[in-house]
Amino acid sequence: MGKVISSLRLPDIRFLRVPKAIISSNARMLSANAIASLHDQLTKSWHISEDSAELPPDNWLALVARQHRANFQLWHIEDEARTPGASDAQLADVKRRVDRTNQVRNDLAEQLDRTLLDWLAHQKLPLERAPLNSESPGLIVDRLSILALKLYHTREEAERSDTSPEHIQRNRERLAILDEQRGDLARCLDSLWTETIKGTRRFKLYRQLKMYNDPTLNPAIYRKASSGPRS
Repeated sequence: MGKVISSLRLPDIRFLRVPKAIISSNARMLSANAIASLHDQLTKSWHISEDSAELPPDNWLALVARQHRANFQLWHIEDEARTPGASDAQLADVKRRVDRTNQVRNDLAEQLDRTLLDWLAHQKLPLERAPLNSESPGLIVDRLSILALKLYHTREEAERSDTSPEHIQRNRERLAILDEQRGDLARCLDSLWTETIKGTRRFKLYRQLKMYNDPTLNPAIYRKASSGPRS
């Protein structure tokens, strides 16, 4: 799959089509079912075509789509690292692209939480006295995104016609497990949001504060820079 994705030009996220049926209203704001449906639709379309239509730039699900796109790209970049016979130079290039894409992925997960917290602030929520949830909605959406990719690729394996019955059965079993896990996680997200709206639970923005892409925080970068070129 890495070979395919390297030649695939992904569409600009501003021009992705999202069916009206899964765009959540302002009153609802967050729906795990809408998010999972969007993840599945985009995962399939990005593997097949570039057909697109414009999205409102401030749409909540547009932000969800951008975060999923980062995970989609990261998945296939990492596939390239596992290509048999890849040279050291190719692996180094892949590692740098993984780092850049992972930074985007984490930044967008944080942006999801900021968007939700900004919306909640107008409702005078979350309540400070409510119990704190250890995982934020943005991090849960990120996990749902990865599960959507696992489901897609496991389903591919379960539907192959060029492999053994044992391989097919193994992946059918894995598919059932992944489907159950996504259902559980989706219910957890809906529950967290519902309780936050009710004032019985709260969440905070947890910064990832990644260090590896910051030249002032990564010793491998700043020590190299301070030592200067060798004569």
